[in-house]
Amino acid sequence: MRTGSEPTTARSALRARFWLCVWGLVWAIFGTAAFSLAGRPGWAAACGVLWLVVTVDMAMVLRHIRQGPHYQPGRDIPPYRPPENRSYRPRPPDDNRHP
Repeated sequence: MRTGSEPTTARSALRARFWLCVWGLVWAIFGTAAFSLAGRPGWAAACGVLWLVVTVDMAMVLRHIRQGPHYQPGRDIPPYRPPENRSYRPRPPDDNRHP
């Protein structure tokens, strides 16, 4: 849901999230293999679960990247319906920007 305070050109950092997934996947695979070879089945299982979570997250990130940019409403579309309260007054635009 839009709140009205987000920038109009905001984008999700999907590529950064993808590379973090790659980093996590490498360490989860390494941890699973290392703990399995070291005879620590509990830690190997924990790394295996982490491996699964990272893989699902990576699939979702790749899906969102492939979908491309989506329509974002502009400033002329209100972020939500104003309350029915009569004392509600919209906030004036902030024109006191510093260069």
